[in-house]
Amino acid sequence: MQQPSARNKTINQSAYTALADALRAVYWNKAHFEGYLRGMLQDYSELLARLDFNKTKKETAWQLVNLLRANESRYLDVSVALMLDIAAMDRFPNLEQQPDGADMVAQAVAAVAELRRWTGKQQEVIKEHEEHATAIAESAKRAQDNRAFAEAHEDLKQRFFLMHSATDPHKRGTQFEDFINELFGLYDLEPRASYSLKYEQIDGAFIYDTDHYVLEAKWWKEAIGRPLLDIFKSNIERKGKNTLGLYISMSGYTSDALAVYGYSTPFIAMDGRDFMAVLEQRIRLDELIARKRKHASQTGHCFLPVSDIFSGTE
Repeated sequence: MQQPSARNKTINQSAYTALADALRAVYWNKAHFEGYLRGMLQDYSELLARLDFNKTKKETAWQLVNLLRANESRYLDVSVALMLDIAAMDRFPNLEQQPDGADMVAQAVAAVAELRRWTGKQQEVIKEHEEHATAIAESAKRAQDNRAFAEAHEDLKQRFFLMHSATDPHKRGTQFEDFINELFGLYDLEPRASYSLKYEQIDGAFIYDTDHYVLEAKWWKEAIGRPLLDIFKSNIERKGKNTLGLYISMSGYTSDALAVYGYSTPFIAMDGRDFMAVLEQRIRLDELIARKRKHASQTGHCFLPVSDIFSGTE
């Protein structure tokens, strides 16, 4: 059911009369007339419920027009849509098939021309209708995109739980490869995968905010220590001065590793708690990356716990 419009523009009463006359004239068979109205009013079930299609086309057309006119603020959009749709008609196949079709077509042409004349005088209302319709369409698309985004997030979260309970490290590594790709793809980070599953190492790359990142991810029982971060640092430096890095360790990092990369770092780091915060949609992945990068730029520290972001200490 449509919500009332907040707009104040009104349709000229003569335009409503022209709409009723044109509605009656453009179809001969009541079945075609009814089918047209049911199609145009499919989102307005409360209007359809009040129309009596057993009456003549003229009576039903006026019944509809009176309903539209009585609650114009609510039905302005559909009123304008009906007027524009009929005013654009230049062929009347249902009338042409009748024995005296030529006369019927002539009457329809005249009725449509009169309606078109009135729609021409209602340009301000029509312009507002079109802007409103565009806003509604954009809002609906955003809502649809948001639902799809949330559903994809939920699917990834459930897959993450399944991976967490997996007992086969190699199988989990293979699943984690797809998981990383899909998660980063969901945020339009252009993941480019080139994975090596030995020791569950997953290497790849992505783009965020025009910056290129190399990615390394490990899902080990043990926390990641300094030697592995040193290797990652060397790998980043071989890629070029404009390349950054993201290291993901589901088991976290040793204190000495974080201490060494607490003053100067070419990469940022994530752990399992970061992943859960993203998957539970408590923070967006792109926002988390941005906050971690800002922290690294300001402090030189590779790791910003997501808990610090939530607590406001960072």
